[in-house]
Amino acid sequence: MSATSVWRAVLISLLLSPWMAAQSGPATSTTTCNLDDGRQVYVRYIPVASNKERIQNGKPLVPGGTAMTLFTEAQLTLGSGMIPIGAFTLYPIPARGNWSLAVNKNVTAGAAYDEKQDVAKAPMETVQIDQASDALEVAFAHVGTRCTLRIYIGKTASFAEFTAK
Repeated sequence: MSATSVWRAVLISLLLSPWMAAQSGPATSTTTCNLDDGRQVYVRYIPVASNKERIQNGKPLVPGGTAMTLFTEAQLTLGSGMIPIGAFTLYPIPARGNWSLAVNKNVTAGAAYDEKQDVAKAPMETVQIDQASDALEVAFAHVGTRCTLRIYIGKTASFAEFTAK
């Protein structure tokens, strides 16, 4: 294969990649926490519009019908639970006043939440904010070995702290 053919194939791949990705389903967003030693913790989620996502007290928040996914290169603690290195689903569970966060080992696409599969669960600090977010926003704040997960939807902000081991 000539160099011109290779460059042509690369160019076509680059041009078609965004179109192919758009055809594969809802757009996802990723937020990352870079630990001091270079390991990463990140969450992938669908940033649904706040007014389109129905929040029910006691029912896990599954944005756009797809659970959030946690990937970690470090062993973590959440509350009193230990989370090993790997991939997990994250289920924020709304409640009046305070939410909780469940980290679940079942990562099967489309699987329903089963609390028996939780590896960690902890209460989240939850506050009401003045200005509502238009879409679900998920972010990390990082200090030392701690990654604080921040979830904003509508006028609710909830926070959970992961600590790396």
